[in-house]
Amino acid sequence: MAASVRATGWGWRHSGRRAWGVHDLNLSIEPGERVLLLGASGSGKSTLVAALAGVLGSDEGEQAGDLRVDGLRPHDAFGRTGLVLQDPDSQVVLGRVGDDVAFGCENLGVPRGVIWQRVSEALEDVGLDLPLDRSTSDLSGGQKQRLALAGVLAMRPGLLLLDEPTANLDPAGVAEVRDAVARTLDGSGATLIVIEHRVEVWRDLVDRVIILDATGGLLADGPVDRVLATRGGELAGAGVWVPEYPPVARTRTSSESGGVLGTRHLVVSRVRGSAVAAVPDLSVRAGGLTALTGPNGSGKSTLALTLGGLLRPESGAVIAEPGLAIGLDPAPASWKSRQLVARIGSVFQDPEHQFLAATVWDELAVGPRALRSRPSETKRTVDELLGRLGLDRLALANPFTLSGGEKRRLSVGTALATNAPVLILDEPTFGQDSRTWAEIVDLLSVRLDEGTAIAAVSHDGAFLDALATEVVALGVDDVAAARS
Repeated sequence: MAASVRATGWGWRHSGRRAWGVHDLNLSIEPGERVLLLGASGSGKSTLVAALAGVLGSDEGEQAGDLRVDGLRPHDAFGRTGLVLQDPDSQVVLGRVGDDVAFGCENLGVPRGVIWQRVSEALEDVGLDLPLDRSTSDLSGGQKQRLALAGVLAMRPGLLLLDEPTANLDPAGVAEVRDAVARTLDGSGATLIVIEHRVEVWRDLVDRVIILDATGGLLADGPVDRVLATRGGELAGAGVWVPEYPPVARTRTSSESGGVLGTRHLVVSRVRGSAVAAVPDLSVRAGGLTALTGPNGSGKSTLALTLGGLLRPESGAVIAEPGLAIGLDPAPASWKSRQLVARIGSVFQDPEHQFLAATVWDELAVGPRALRSRPSETKRTVDELLGRLGLDRLALANPFTLSGGEKRRLSVGTALATNAPVLILDEPTFGQDSRTWAEIVDLLSVRLDEGTAIAAVSHDGAFLDALATEVVALGVDDVAAARS
């Protein structure tokens, strides 16, 4: 049975923050409605769906107003909501694929025979064709995202809450997940609230769009086509990805030159003895962006960590040219941390995995301080990045309290802060509204013009169109070759 949602003057702010992340929110969602929730990065979209799922604790912040699911406070509506978070790692509970998908059903007391039928159906729906005993720790980020969605779909919730469920998926995966959600809704009639910056992914599936105003309350609410037709320009100016108003990226003014970092007969692995993929020989060139593409599970993120000197090759080699190594061994994995941070800046697939400091300001200062930059130079660098990345109002916030898009911008900023000659970026535009996306593209475009060499894992076609000078596609054949 579909669930209803009511918000009356509702607001939330994290502990230690002066400003409300969401405030004065009034809305009503009827059972069975399909809602696309939009808004600028940091406008409170993820906070709202987390609150509806009943997972915001009183020790995490302060609440105002009233929020209800089926007339109940969200934490009392146990079993009525299913939430897929931005970070799929945070939702992996058990060590095997089948057990993880079954976990939610078991907590709801679903009969054992029914549980395993639902598990098989949910895995098929999301296109995750894996043995039930496959280790969840072996999955890629995109595969974990599908796993999290499968676990929620198996629960048959009355309110389905999806926080950017396709952000780390390849194009085929986006279509599979969207179609899986459509089939679930058609079969159950559940209410849907989905957060997604890219309107076109869900436009034909939803019947209503709600847009949060970054300054509080609602910016817009109504049928998707009507809202976009009448207020498209205004919404695009506020950072909403309106298909008819694409963001304009800075035009590059220079071209790539010689190779800086390359590979030879490279096979990559997360754990020694367990190869992930064999990689075509590649060269990351000064002033060029080498795009690393391919389906989920093809080894892109493992390759990025290996190129960045953070994992040792299973076999073959990553080779830094003399101008980058500057007297060191040509293998980046052999370099000490200070030697590495001066030469290669990395952005991980999960930004939380690289945060070290207690405040956003100090996080951006980690690299410059490690390189013993002058305090005045560190301050200039950090303050400039805070402003360019739209994080200045969050300078004293804990990095772990930021929204998904804000965390991604912070992680990109930490890589830029050291002015390293090589950048290895894993999904650098994840979770961005159109304005913050354009700012990241502009910052990277300037670095390319200055001669920085960049390799980037990305499924973002607009990003690749704007900056990529070469595309290296990994595939299932590369995985099979590594494991043979």
